[in-house]
Amino acid sequence: MLTFYSQASKTIVTLAKELKPVTTLAELASGGLGKTIIDHMILASYDPVEGWSAPEIRPYGPLTLMPASTCFQYATSALEGMKAYMGPDGVPRLFRADMNMARFARSAKRVALPGFDQTELLKLIKRLVMIDKRWVPAARGHSLYIRPMIVGTRSTMNLSTSDSALLWVMCAPCGPYFASARPLSLYAAADAVRAWPGGTGEHKIAGNYGPTLPHHVEAQAAGYDMNLWMLGDKITEAGVMNFFVVLKRDDGDLDLFTPLLDGTILPGITRDSMLALAAAHPSRMVLPGLSEKMHIHTAERTITMPELEAWLAEGRVVEVFAVGTAVILAPIGRIAWSGKEIVLPTFEQGRGPVGKALYERITDIQDGLFPWEDWSVPCVVDSAT
Repeated sequence: MLTFYSQASKTIVTLAKELKPVTTLAELASGGLGKTIIDHMILASYDPVEGWSAPEIRPYGPLTLMPASTCFQYATSALEGMKAYMGPDGVPRLFRADMNMARFARSAKRVALPGFDQTELLKLIKRLVMIDKRWVPAARGHSLYIRPMIVGTRSTMNLSTSDSALLWVMCAPCGPYFASARPLSLYAAADAVRAWPGGTGEHKIAGNYGPTLPHHVEAQAAGYDMNLWMLGDKITEAGVMNFFVVLKRDDGDLDLFTPLLDGTILPGITRDSMLALAAAHPSRMVLPGLSEKMHIHTAERTITMPELEAWLAEGRVVEVFAVGTAVILAPIGRIAWSGKEIVLPTFEQGRGPVGKALYERITDIQDGLFPWEDWSVPCVVDSAT
């Protein structure tokens, strides 16, 4: 049986005869992502007898799937979200992409889809980005959003493991997800949960997202930006982002808390990066605008709404924010919960001191302006790929 590794070296490249006009920065200023898909995509298929096909890089276009494919009936579908940033040398860069590949593989396994070689897929993504590098915006806060997907294509009405699959990667240029850094407003869902212990909340699979949409609409109808997902009185995620709170300590330092990875929360790459950068201040590097004498003590722990209310009453809350690949870091200004409006500290420039420092540092790393831990990797293509 042919493996993804053995076939990657046989990649078939077919370039588009006509190229689309590149999206302008003005067109990207409206926020969001994925409105214009770039010229090319990666495509590979898995057959239960033959194994993986030779991957293709080909013009972006429609796919052909049987109506009885398991992805349509039983949500055998996993996805990933990552970005390419234009470096100061004119070479696009990926940010901690090895973590994206590992999470993508875990998500695919959770819905019993065929495995693939993470290293070889990453090489293909770098090659795709270099082919379409004109689509990577060379502006601060802008990037090329990369969406790998794998779906089950076994044609049957039986609820069964899909022994065939289709994997593809598509990309779209994007600007800042929100047009401004204004604080977000959250509506704590009281009648639904996004995930539960023993479920699939820690995986990036399609079935986790569709059911949240009615509640998102309800939150916006009530005058809020999005949901705050709860499990009882425990905070889990803010929309599709990880939740953070910064607290004052008696010793003059700060605490940075985020909910524990207990299986109900997606292990975000941005989440992990924020924790690592905060913990590195000031012993390994100094975050912009923060005192060298002040330490940030990070912890992954349960955070409840009653706790948040108590911290506010005590005057300990410095700021609250959410992080994710699309948004990077967005401040949170108010939360509706249990019939109450919880008002959080806000700042004229949008982000608070810690949020602003973390945002500036991580974007400098992503753009290749601040070398750190090999997190930002140029899309250098091996000639043998």
